[in-house]
Amino acid sequence: MATPSIVSFGEMLIDFVPNEAGVSLAESKGFLKAPGGAPANVACAITKLGGSSAFVGKVGGDEFGRMLVDIIKKNGVNVDGVCYDKDARTALAFVTLRADGEREFMFYRNPSADMLLKESELNMGLIKQAKIFHYGSISLISDPTRSAHLAAMKAAKEAGVLLSYDPNLRLPLWPSPEAARNGIKSIWNKADIIKVSDEELQFIAEGDPMSEEVVKSVWYEGCKLLVITCGEKGCKYYTKSFKGNVNGYAVKAVDTTGAGDAFIGALLYSIAKDPSILENEEKLKEALQISNACGAIVTTQKGAIPALPDMSTALALISKS
Repeated sequence: MATPSIVSFGEMLIDFVPNEAGVSLAESKGFLKAPGGAPANVACAITKLGGSSAFVGKVGGDEFGRMLVDIIKKNGVNVDGVCYDKDARTALAFVTLRADGEREFMFYRNPSADMLLKESELNMGLIKQAKIFHYGSISLISDPTRSAHLAAMKAAKEAGVLLSYDPNLRLPLWPSPEAARNGIKSIWNKADIIKVSDEELQFIAEGDPMSEEVVKSVWYEGCKLLVITCGEKGCKYYTKSFKGNVNGYAVKAVDTTGAGDAFIGALLYSIAKDPSILENEEKLKEALQISNACGAIVTTQKGAIPALPDMSTALALISKS
């Protein structure tokens, strides 16, 4: 197997999604078990498009943990960086789909295996040979995973790997909104590429995500690309030389789970294939078109990984529009 060009780091868990939309967790009569965890979704989004990826993280040595590793492996993701915890369980999340397809979360992590990954368990070889190292913020909530996360970033940076950050805000997991804001910002200006949703930016910067002032406040020297996703409206992009926006695609959304992961997965796939995208506005806009299409397609069916599109599906949506 070729060495994976994108390594995705963090949590992998089971999402329990009610089998009917628009009901609260209490009212739901049954749940569908879906593989989840943003970094794992991103790794699968990349392989689905024809790229190569690896996932680095920890799951429980239980049925659910083995099932998750099996699923991403079947999706072509390299699992040499996955380890199992013999005592802690794989994390669970109960996700309610409101009538509009938006989500509410209730997590079972006490502590879960993904929170217990230690620096000594990291597959540094895998991380250092990547073109891009991608991560979120959930792994920053508590130690030992936080220390492992920072060590992995440092090793990647020193090896000349591009760092990609999608904060992926999950407020219920943090001790307080302040802790979430400070935690997310603590590694903000270390990344080369940041993808953030308009809602997340509003929370992080405490201001209107559409205002140039707010964008300026989060921009930093050394950032190669900042992308703000705006749901079906598409996305805005900023580099040191140019900025603009790329329209999204109108689809009938059933479940927004994994839309952001499909988006960033597609973008990283494009950048790994051709890093000059970061300096070439035309190429970047083309890549973001594909990202927008992938994000839109994922919302048209339930669950993240099964809904991830291949390249021909994404291109079909683009040409149809």
